[in-house]
Amino acid sequence: MEVLIRFLQKHSTGKVVIVLFVLTMAVYLTMLSYSIPAVSAFAPELPIFDLSPLGYSFNYANALLDTLGAEGRNLYLSTQLPLDFIYPGLFSITYSLLLVWLFGKTFNENSKVYYFALVPFLAGIFDYVENVFIIKMISSFPDLQVTTVKAASTFTILKSSFTMFFFILLIAGFALLCKRKMLNNS
Repeated sequence: MEVLIRFLQKHSTGKVVIVLFVLTMAVYLTMLSYSIPAVSAFAPELPIFDLSPLGYSFNYANALLDTLGAEGRNLYLSTQLPLDFIYPGLFSITYSLLLVWLFGKTFNENSKVYYFALVPFLAGIFDYVENVFIIKMISSFPDLQVTTVKAASTFTILKSSFTMFFFILLIAGFALLCKRKMLNNS
């Protein structure tokens, strides 16, 4: 863990964070503006699994996959999920580096606060596992298994929770930085 934190501290420059942020946002905006709407068009009343932060039931998963139809399921597999296998890695490294950069403006390099920079990595790992289970659900449909749906839903909730926790850390980090700047300017 210590080695990873030191690696992140070494590489968390403003330029690196900005370049990775632009790349991460390009993939994210592509999903938001193209792949998610394309898949969602087949089931406009039912949010896709990726957009269900509180999880989903077996009945919901079955209804979504049925409503998507063969073409929508294929589009999910061929368009949304490939992008969603790029995004979690970018999310993890970009936002871990951003937190380290931000913490470096307020805390000394030996502070334990840097361990919070691992939160985006956990969100990314949970996103990858969620994607694997989504592929399994789509591939096995209509022979969907309750245990597969429960596992997928659990990882969707974990991904969403750790993503939310990251944003709380980000806001707290910026608040601390602003407070420090105001104190230094007084």
